[in-house]
Amino acid sequence: MNANSNKPENPFPVDLGNAVSMVIEYFRGYQNVEVHLFKPRWEEKLEQEIDWDSILGAPVRDESLSDPLRSRKVLLETFSSQETDSLVNYLQSYYESRLNSIHTQMIGSPIPKDLIPLSEVPESEKIGIIRFEDHSNYPLSFPVHGIYDLSKHEQPT
Repeated sequence: MNANSNKPENPFPVDLGNAVSMVIEYFRGYQNVEVHLFKPRWEEKLEQEIDWDSILGAPVRDESLSDPLRSRKVLLETFSSQETDSLVNYLQSYYESRLNSIHTQMIGSPIPKDLIPLSEVPESEKIGIIRFEDHSNYPLSFPVHGIYDLSKHEQPT
């Protein structure tokens, strides 16, 4: 399994911003399925303490799509440095034989006000959520979900 990370200095005033993804070798009949991991919940106090004016930037697409409250979730769904290390260690120890790779990277700053957080992407026939904390022997102190889109992957022939 390949594990790589991009750890520049934190561009945010809080220890958040680490995005984590993994590639599962075989998942639900598909090969090399990319799964983007995120925190579905966080402490409300943290959200209130952040200076959002310094973090949120102009929309990428159209000002009419701007939703600063929703865009806050893009940062809040990411992981702190310690959470990232714990999560990567967990994935390596519990899923190593099933993963092709794990990737970590800081998200860009500023965060555009028109992004959709992963927690708000609706599930469908091809888009699903893995709820890691529902698995037995889940060791982490924070919940982790993973979103995947099977329509972007090929079934083996």
